[in-house]
Amino acid sequence: MGDNTGKIKGRNIETFLGCDKSFEEARIVIFGAPFDSTTSYRPGARFASRTMRAESYGLETYSPYQDLDLEDTAVFDGGDLELCFGDTDRALNDITAYAQEILDSDKLPLMIGGEHLVTLGTVRAVAKRYPDLHVIHFDAHADLRDDYLGAKLSHATVMHRVWDIVGDGRICQFGIRSGDRTEFEWGKQHVTTRRFDFEGLDKIVEELRGKPVYFTLDLDVLDPSCFPGTGTPEAGGVTFVQLLDAILKIGGLDIVGCDMNELSPPLDPSGASTATALKVLRELLLKLEEKYIR
Repeated sequence: MGDNTGKIKGRNIETFLGCDKSFEEARIVIFGAPFDSTTSYRPGARFASRTMRAESYGLETYSPYQDLDLEDTAVFDGGDLELCFGDTDRALNDITAYAQEILDSDKLPLMIGGEHLVTLGTVRAVAKRYPDLHVIHFDAHADLRDDYLGAKLSHATVMHRVWDIVGDGRICQFGIRSGDRTEFEWGKQHVTTRRFDFEGLDKIVEELRGKPVYFTLDLDVLDPSCFPGTGTPEAGGVTFVQLLDAILKIGGLDIVGCDMNELSPPLDPSGASTATALKVLRELLLKLEEKYIR
């Protein structure tokens, strides 16, 4: 079993492309949470962070979309946590503890899952530091079930568990196109949900200016025609360009923590899904760092 004690400041030998600053000089700490034990359909998301790290060297550090370069950012790659696959509570607690260390050092945690349940671990830490936290959630799935086959902790219940922490009116979902009827009925009373796309995001961005925001990105918000490497693909998703535009809009907010999850590299042997995830990560990092490097 792994032990993450004292791990946070140790330099990682293999890093994400351009994310090679020391812990002390970094403003953002990126780390992997390779956990997919509650995956309800096709597993494999536990391999996302290590695969992305290895494949990142096929990507340029420069973004023609933003005219910015990862070489100018201050990002530390802390590597992957060693999580207990047989104990979901313990895995989440380890994620929370690691994110808390990052926050206590006045740095921004950016986690790479793993299945979507890992978001709960980081949100617990971020919400403790920012009690008035708001959450922006991009996903194909509502993830608002109170339980899944009797389990309260599941990638299908993660946003309900996040709601348990932040409460009514604090979660804004976009791209949602899957869920059972009870999820949508419950969600109408407790969260803001935009089905299918990002319409209305501009309004939400204006409402959240000056407030602490956690951003969670489930990559299956993308259409499976451009992103097949995910455990629960849903037809009718957004394009890469639409997702990039949405990320650039929210990136100007006071983002205090974020994650991206649900890439499953074994499900797309072509590597195209991993390449897409990496490009999304690059653009997100650059947008978060923009005010420091312009």
